Amino acid sequence: MKYYVAGHRGMVGSAILRQLQALQAQGAALDLLTRTHAELDLTDQAAVRAFMQAERPDVVILAAARVGGIHANNTYPADFIYDNLMIQANVIHQAHAAGVERLLFLGSSCIYPRAAVQPMAEDALLTGVLEPTNEPYAIAKIAGIKLCESYNRQHGVDYRSVMPTNLYGPGDNFHPENSHVLPALIRRFHEAAQAGASEVTIWGTGTPRREFLHVDDMAEASLFVLDLPHDTYEANTQPMLSHINVGTGQDISILELAQIVAEVTGFTGRIGTDPTKPDGTARKLMNVDRLAAMGWRARIGLREGIEGAYRWFLDNRENLRG
Repeated sequence: MKYYVAGHRGMVGSAILRQLQALQAQGAALDLLTRTHAELDLTDQAAVRAFMQAERPDVVILAAARVGGIHANNTYPADFIYDNLMIQANVIHQAHAAGVERLLFLGSSCIYPRAAVQPMAEDALLTGVLEPTNEPYAIAKIAGIKLCESYNRQHGVDYRSVMPTNLYGPGDNFHPENSHVLPALIRRFHEAAQAGASEVTIWGTGTPRREFLHVDDMAEASLFVLDLPHDTYEANTQPMLSHINVGTGQDISILELAQIVAEVTGFTGRIGTDPTKPDGTARKLMNVDRLAAMGWRARIGLREGIEGAYRWFLDNRENLRG
């Protein structure tokens, strides 16, 4: 079986590739196919068509995306919606044109309405207004789900979608402006601890609650969903509501998260808040009952995961961007 992992250098794609390589090392008959952005621009329709026709993968895992935190989404909304729409349309359509029967699309919890009932179940999709700070990205991810469902309905393929909560871990983006909240906090508190700073101020009020899933758990869940028997997947989804939430089912306030990061990084000063900065959605907790009913739950605890992410940051910070 030839597996093409799109986005294999990203945090999620690299975690999925590591797990596939581990299976390969254990004797699984897998041919793993990857391309860097320099080798294949997924926003280029002709290039994606030529690649798919030449390689003819059996399975496609679409983990490639343009991603970023509140600041990046607010600053580059056109880039976020355009790049993600093009990547998804090109990969999904050209996979079908090349005869790919199995595909897994990775989305995001931001697909759900800003005021969705908590915890957010899959059927909350398209029931309300999206969070303004990342609406363009969310629209693109919703389109990815609907692309998969539409190709399933019209062409009889087996294209599935998983929607992760906030992810973190090895391979994360620790850029001081364009990263998500957890890696941004790790970097800021590390630098504050090293400098002997007396205070770190975090964006917003600190009251919003977020759920965090380690990327290795996400990779495991992705392959679990991809490998589910077709009858099992269909029995737990609907043709036009086919995506599956992936998370821990537990959340934490941003201030509580900052306190854990401070402890892990050795920062002993004061933690302040800046209410003039945006909070984003007040709460984003995933309902993971659908996935749990099919037999999968997260294994890595939050503090354990943050400690591992911090070790990875320390080992790799010389090579990080920004």
